[in-house]
Amino acid sequence: MNEARDISVLVVEDDNLARRYIATALEKAGFKPTEVASGEEALSIAKSIKPDAIVLDVMLPGMDGFETCTKLQESDIDSVIVMLTAKSEDLDKIRGLEIGADDYMVKPFNPDELVARIKAILRRWRPNEPNETMESMGITVDYKAAKIYKDTRELDLTPREFAILNAFMQNQGKLLSRETLYGNVWGENHFGGRKAIDVYIKRLREKIEDDPSNPQLIKTVWGKGYVFGDLNKI
Repeated sequence: MNEARDISVLVVEDDNLARRYIATALEKAGFKPTEVASGEEALSIAKSIKPDAIVLDVMLPGMDGFETCTKLQESDIDSVIVMLTAKSEDLDKIRGLEIGADDYMVKPFNPDELVARIKAILRRWRPNEPNETMESMGITVDYKAAKIYKDTRELDLTPREFAILNAFMQNQGKLLSRETLYGNVWGENHFGGRKAIDVYIKRLREKIEDDPSNPQLIKTVWGKGYVFGDLNKI
């Protein structure tokens, strides 16, 4: 997912003119926007199209943007979420980021900045590596094709799961704290809780471990974090 034309974006905005303005800007940047006018529509559509990113207005009728964001997280919709609002209060920004949004923009905003922010988050999730493939512990990552395999079986990983697995494979045998893993996926200055890492580790283990209840690939180092493979004692 290195080019804009490969990025699908769900635009959730009840104001028709504002929604079309955002979608047009995304189209000009090469993105593939889908437009909806409510949080309820967003939940339904997101489950079917699995967008790479969601531009989510806070001030929606009925189910507002905060509730929509929460329900998207509960539904395992693993998309970049950029929240939009006419408010500039820090408490609203912190609230949005704490419930799972990846970024926050105050209207009016520059659409070029919106595009840049979406690209930056996705780039962090799926970094370009110098090697086309990497193999470790029976896991193979094909960076060029953006595919991951366990032995010969292709794994269906979300972008965040991919980012966490990539961090592990780049640091096999090294202890990675929750803070380090969180920084790799959400960014160092994000407001969200580190407990999110535990949730994604559980999901990742269910996909890559032969026995998720007795993990051999991603091991817990109690009170310190996680390690991929055996902890390097050096």
